[in-house]
Amino acid sequence: MAGRAARDGEPGGGFRVMVSTGLTKEGNAVEDAGQTEPPHGIFVWNELNSRDIPAAKAFYAAALGWTFDAMPMEGGPEYWIIRQGDRQVGGIFPLQGPEFDGVPEHWLSYIAVDDVDARCEKALAAGGTLLRAPFDVPDVGRVAIVRDSQGAVAGWMTPKM
Repeated sequence: MAGRAARDGEPGGGFRVMVSTGLTKEGNAVEDAGQTEPPHGIFVWNELNSRDIPAAKAFYAAALGWTFDAMPMEGGPEYWIIRQGDRQVGGIFPLQGPEFDGVPEHWLSYIAVDDVDARCEKALAAGGTLLRAPFDVPDVGRVAIVRDSQGAVAGWMTPKM
């Protein structure tokens, strides 16, 4: 993974951007936590979108040894931070509500961009579409869901720094 948005360990802690600069010989990410500007064009987070959170957690706990920390979402169900040991490696988003009818369970990767609103305009001009226009996520940043000109979907995020 090239980088990730990670929630601080304390309740109410904000997200920070951890940028991987490569891998050690053991396969661990070498990260730069001192970044002061939003990264651009790198993958920063992976998220499982699931309707059955307990089943997803049970599967990944048994198969990969992951653990999970609950994170309240403003006005909605809990989001789950995925951990491998002490490392935050992703999240689980609950597909709950009529707006998710017909959306299959899936993994969604997020790409950091310097200005999500401006980059969405460029995506539209290049033949992409917005599945969800830019919106603010408290303590995380500004996010959009973009379908590229070939149909692939990813989240684009300007992280809150």
